[in-house]
Amino acid sequence: MSHDPDQHASLGGMYSDYFLDYASYVILERAVPHLLDGFKPVQRRILHSMKELDDGRFNKVANIIGNTMKYHPHGDAAIGAAIVNMGQKDLLIDTQGNWGNTLTGDGAAAPRYIEARLTKFALEVAFNPKTTEWTPSYDGRNKEPVVLPAKFPLLLAQGAEGIAVGLACKILPHNFLELIDASIAALRKQPFELLPDFPTGGRMDASEYRDGLRGGRLRVRATVEVSKKNLLRITEVPFGTTTTGLMESIVSAADKGKIKIARIEDNTAEHADIFVHLPSGVDAENTRDALFAFTDCEMSISPNACVIVDGKPQFLGVSEILRRNALQTRELLKLELEIRLAELGEKWHFSSLEKIFIENRIYRDIEECETWEAVIKAIDDGLKPFKKLLKREVTEEDIVRLTEIRIKRISKYDSFKADEEIKALEDAIAGTEKDLRNLTRYSVRWFEDLRKKYGKGRERRTELASFEKVDRTQVVAATETLYVDRKNGFAGTTLKKEEAIGRCSVLDDVIAFSQDGEMRVVKVANKVFVGARPVHVAVFRKDEDLVYSMIYRDGRDGPILAKRFRVGGVTRDKVYALTKGSKGTRVLYFAVHGSEKESDDQMLLIHLKPALRLRNLSRPFHFAELAVKGRGSKGNILTKHAVDRIVRAPKDYDPEAGV
Repeated sequence: MSHDPDQHASLGGMYSDYFLDYASYVILERAVPHLLDGFKPVQRRILHSMKELDDGRFNKVANIIGNTMKYHPHGDAAIGAAIVNMGQKDLLIDTQGNWGNTLTGDGAAAPRYIEARLTKFALEVAFNPKTTEWTPSYDGRNKEPVVLPAKFPLLLAQGAEGIAVGLACKILPHNFLELIDASIAALRKQPFELLPDFPTGGRMDASEYRDGLRGGRLRVRATVEVSKKNLLRITEVPFGTTTTGLMESIVSAADKGKIKIARIEDNTAEHADIFVHLPSGVDAENTRDALFAFTDCEMSISPNACVIVDGKPQFLGVSEILRRNALQTRELLKLELEIRLAELGEKWHFSSLEKIFIENRIYRDIEECETWEAVIKAIDDGLKPFKKLLKREVTEEDIVRLTEIRIKRISKYDSFKADEEIKALEDAIAGTEKDLRNLTRYSVRWFEDLRKKYGKGRERRTELASFEKVDRTQVVAATETLYVDRKNGFAGTTLKKEEAIGRCSVLDDVIAFSQDGEMRVVKVANKVFVGARPVHVAVFRKDEDLVYSMIYRDGRDGPILAKRFRVGGVTRDKVYALTKGSKGTRVLYFAVHGSEKESDDQMLLIHLKPALRLRNLSRPFHFAELAVKGRGSKGNILTKHAVDRIVRAPKDYDPEAGV
């Protein structure tokens, strides 16, 4: 698009205009499909070019690309990629040769080695020159369709994906038979629901699909079977990945220690068939859940149904897209019926005119005419008594056509056969008029005929299911050992010379309590600081309802306080103070219990340091005296005297006797 350089007051204004022009061009002419036929411009030009070349036989794709370049302003690579993409969807293009494999991710052979032609379905639903609106091609030398007169929701059948400037489109493919049923329901003004169906099969949770609009989400899973105790078999892969990509994701998860596998074996041919062999002792059911959590065996897809409507991009749900497509199909069928009715009327008119002309020997009236005008007048005069039998006026063009009838046809004219032909035309006209009066019924019947002709083998492949999100922390393989270096305050999986805490996974967190009364939660790593002189280090499980008991000295010479608490929600790597925070604070006692009752059973003996007028140096303390509070609680004062040591009381300890 050209601009007048004088119209821009600034360089910024010039770039603003040019950017909007470019953005509009990409949205309208490259990335987003049109509502009426479901095609991007390059796809529409390819199909138009293939129709132009169509003679029922296969054409080399290289030849189709060359012919399409008459209409398409971009290079051969874009056209070739679009042809392969359409051919792999097995709906509009018949293919011959190596067209690649969407299941394995293998690419197609070069365009000079592969061939294509339009399917019978495409010829029936996507083309009719009589109902097509045409526009000049980019160089003005040819004409191309504005949109193809598509009588089927091809956009929803094939799906579409594109990225424009500040706009994206992602419409998922839907099932052929379900689209026909939904179209019939839409024409009858009945409710319907549309959900995607993928050629790769698998299982799908569409509970958050939201009719394909922005903000919706689909979860798709591979079909994973437990074949044997130590063998998983993947027979269908999720839409959006390939068997190659799936296996790479499994190997990557195993390398990162998230799952345990012995080896993986690919037997994919026409259908996906992947064997995942497990080591001895590994639970197959748990590993299957881990595959969903850590590999491409489960994918999340975010649809974004955006189409071009009246020259602008609009966000429409797939139900609304189908409803509009169904109504458009009815209008196109109406237009075709009206065109057919007009053609039948013309055939009836001339057949009747010809019958009158020959049976009444009007052709003899022109034998003595010397001028063309006299010939026209003689025929017109001869037809006057019969004009009332016709349904429209006789034009000069009709009379000219009568003069072109050959003598041989006149001499062999069969009135009986002519009457039969006229009767057949009258029956066809009556049938067409009936279809026009019952247009919705006719449209429904048209869709039902499509199902009979092309619906075989197009049953739903993706199983509809509802599945819970797998908790990654519950299924990750505990492949590591956690060690702690208490002297220097470090924990990690590589400190193998230090104290072993227990088994952990790469997704786990570590909780640590330091000698100075601080708590922190950090992610498992090779080596991470957990606080000076830690009194307790463990793998942190959020679902564990643990009760912590702690006795600490506030500052260097302050009172002794006791508290019981639960940790609650935490932020990773944040340091939490469990004490008053005085300098010199020290934890004297720390214990962890699996329940509040277990914590209640703690009986301690507090041994005090000797002091003036201090007679009883040993005092019992029962933690049941304290309520369990949050970690922010500072605790209750246990004693203001200096403590020598704290020990657990014997099981037979009697507080009354002091023994």
